[in-house]
Amino acid sequence: MTLVAGFMSLLDVSIVSVALPSIQTGLGASPAGVQWVVSGYALAFGLALVPAGRLGDAIGRRRMFLGALAAFVLFSGMAGAAPTIELLIVARLLQGVAAGALAPQNSALIQQLFAGAERGRAFGFFGATVGISTAVGPVAGGSILALAGDAEGWRWIFFVNLPIGIVALVLAARLIPRTEPGPRGHIDLPGVALLGGGVLALMLPLVEAEAGGLRRLWWLFPVGAALLAAFVRWERRVIDRDREPLLNLRLLTGTVGYAAGVGLGTVYFVGFSGIWLVFALFFQTGLGYTPLASGLAVTPFALGSAASAVIGGRLVARLGRLLTVLGLALVVSGLGATAVVLLSVPPGAAGWAVAAPLLVAGIGGGWVISPNTTMTLRCVPVRMAGSAGGALQTGQRIGSAVGTAGLAGLYYTVLAGSGQDQRAAVAAAIGTAALAVTVALAIAVAQWRSDRHRAADREADQARRYAAEAHHP
Repeated sequence: MTLVAGFMSLLDVSIVSVALPSIQTGLGASPAGVQWVVSGYALAFGLALVPAGRLGDAIGRRRMFLGALAAFVLFSGMAGAAPTIELLIVARLLQGVAAGALAPQNSALIQQLFAGAERGRAFGFFGATVGISTAVGPVAGGSILALAGDAEGWRWIFFVNLPIGIVALVLAARLIPRTEPGPRGHIDLPGVALLGGGVLALMLPLVEAEAGGLRRLWWLFPVGAALLAAFVRWERRVIDRDREPLLNLRLLTGTVGYAAGVGLGTVYFVGFSGIWLVFALFFQTGLGYTPLASGLAVTPFALGSAASAVIGGRLVARLGRLLTVLGLALVVSGLGATAVVLLSVPPGAAGWAVAAPLLVAGIGGGWVISPNTTMTLRCVPVRMAGSAGGALQTGQRIGSAVGTAGLAGLYYTVLAGSGQDQRAAVAAAIGTAALAVTVALAIAVAQWRSDRHRAADREADQARRYAAEAHHP
């Protein structure tokens, strides 16, 4: 049931994109207003993650999960019934907060309730959920619009969460075991304000990119960097006072693999999340596909990701970080081949021609998200699992915002500079996504080599102890 709830919250990041023209027409909204239906959700989602993870650690993850899920269902209904664009934006902001409160509880509950190989399999299903929810959003949105009609069909994109969410809520209340929460201590409100302000300052220009946000709001980037630097200093002070911080910075400096995993996830999501809007623009605006046909064209990625993520959950305990290296290599190869294919084939054949390389990229993608989550959180103490999972997913949300804004902006830039050459524009954007994933691959290779050296050092120490014991029985 936790995966069903996670699927709904992550699906709402991408499913609404295909309905924006219908929302704009139905509510008489401006392009900037309707963009906030997507951007506001993503922004609120990212802001809520770390504070909600810490709150779950303090008051109990089951309680936090059930409260956040109930709020998500309620605000989904509000969004579907919204009579004006302003009320829809408010509902989406609240829905994003609820989704951000829900997300870190998923990874924390897996960390808390499973161990060893079972934890790897659980994270495998979790990774499949993340991959499928992101990739299947355009297909689901297009299908709902095709069935319900363009005029009011967009409302059912939100209403569909109600029956699923209510069933998930009832079953989760019965099936998720009651566990003792961690020590309550205090909630680090200054830390919440500094981190929230820093993330807001970094993400706001990105979510406003299509409305000229990068040009108008560039000054928020140094402001965000200053707030995050102040957050780091404040958290160190909190730790020195022996109080519970919002995010224990020792996770980054003293937890094996955590910093590398957060960095890898952030960079990977620049490429992974950014390609879906580019594909939608290319297939719908450039080639005249319907929303459903556009979604179906990228379905091979979702299918490959779903299948390989489940297998990856079983392999991660044996292969470790090597599995992530192999997965990222396949993603780079698949996206690179996709860019070449889109640049080379006639536009009429593009939908079929990208099926094979996107399947390869999807298979690789299934070996990235869940194994990286497993390897990043494996040494995190269970009492900090919520805040650690929240920080990991905050990085992913920032990466998603950078990728969506940057790759779409690159697509439009190449389009304008090439005389409306759709193939050149989409190839440039997808090729850039492959480069971003290549950076993630470099991080994974470095961490894999570090893990191998660490394992070799442990074996050498063990051999020396055995030799010493043999000489001095």
